[in-house]
Amino acid sequence: MTLSLITISLVVLCWALVAAKFGQWLVSAPILMVAAGVAVGFVMRDSVGAALNTQTALTAAELILAVLLFVDATEVKDGLFGKSPRTAFRVLFLALPASIALAMLMGAWLLPGLSWAVLLVIACVVVPIDFAPASWIVRDKRIPARVRDTLNVEGGYNDGIASPIFVFALVMAGDLSHEKTPWEALGTAGPATVKALIVGIGIGAVLAWAANQAEGRNLMSEQSKRIALMAVPVLTFAVATGISGNGFVAAFVAGIVTSYLRKSPTYERQLELLDDISFVLGIVMWFVFGLVSVLVVFTELGWRMLLFALAALTVVRVVPVVLSLIGSDLTRPQRQMVGWLGPRGTTSIVFGLLAFNRLHDTDADAALTATFYVVLGSIVVHGIAWPIAAHALPHRRPASKSRVGTRA
Repeated sequence: MTLSLITISLVVLCWALVAAKFGQWLVSAPILMVAAGVAVGFVMRDSVGAALNTQTALTAAELILAVLLFVDATEVKDGLFGKSPRTAFRVLFLALPASIALAMLMGAWLLPGLSWAVLLVIACVVVPIDFAPASWIVRDKRIPARVRDTLNVEGGYNDGIASPIFVFALVMAGDLSHEKTPWEALGTAGPATVKALIVGIGIGAVLAWAANQAEGRNLMSEQSKRIALMAVPVLTFAVATGISGNGFVAAFVAGIVTSYLRKSPTYERQLELLDDISFVLGIVMWFVFGLVSVLVVFTELGWRMLLFALAALTVVRVVPVVLSLIGSDLTRPQRQMVGWLGPRGTTSIVFGLLAFNRLHDTDADAALTATFYVVLGSIVVHGIAWPIAAHALPHRRPASKSRVGTRA
């Protein structure tokens, strides 16, 4: 633990001191933290698995995910579903479930021996996109604004939509309550989701109203406005889990409701503290990802998992997205761009760690290995190769300022 804390702190300081130069070199904070995690992982190889497979690690990962989901929900601008709600709806409610289904089919072919419930867990791990390793995507002016807006909305909402499916799959896999039929699993996951919706909507609405009233009466300082937002996902997660609800969904819904109802001319600045904290939490998860890589090296899942990861980053993502956008206001090249620009990052890491912690033996190894190969592949493709290739794209008008991608 001490070695990990020292390493994380030193890498953060080194990155912070020369962040602008690292940006010019296309070296992001997540990439640095992965390298540091790998180095520490080999030193602590015998204790990494035991450290990750604890209740403390599980609770920490769950709380981090709740905060990140809340932040994701606050990042969508220009209405509930961005500037092109119909396009966003297609990507979220047609392409996303189709991608999960296709990932399960590919898993059944390439990873024989795993139950369909475990395949659904893995699909929920590898499908949601996250811009942590490739924040340049939603800021690069060479990418059409409509493409960036669609990806912005998808990145903000897809993990929140996938989280109840992920929890259902864990229940179905026999991990949470050892129930074996879909109806019995729904009997556990369904009420938890309903409770989460009630808690998320209730707390988000009440706290947004209270903040509006307090700010209108000049009762809040600029610092307290930032602190209040930071407390919302933690409170929502704690209340939801305290009544056996889904804390992830609750935090995600609270983020949507808070952003929709909060009326303040300085709301964007108030979110800066939450952005910075989520950035730090993301950095920690990328360090853990580096640690995980050491475990994966010693598993026996080889070429089949590599093919599955390749499929997850290509056909599983591209085909459903392109098909779902036929007839939309996006051109064919833009539809293809939305499909190919789908990096995986912090969400997949946290989902993968939760699956590793709650599943058993071969199932846990499979989930962790899938996480590693897909995220590593995304770092190479979206975090390194695509930025280099993007220099060949024609320049467009400057992009509008966006908070997306500040999270590590």
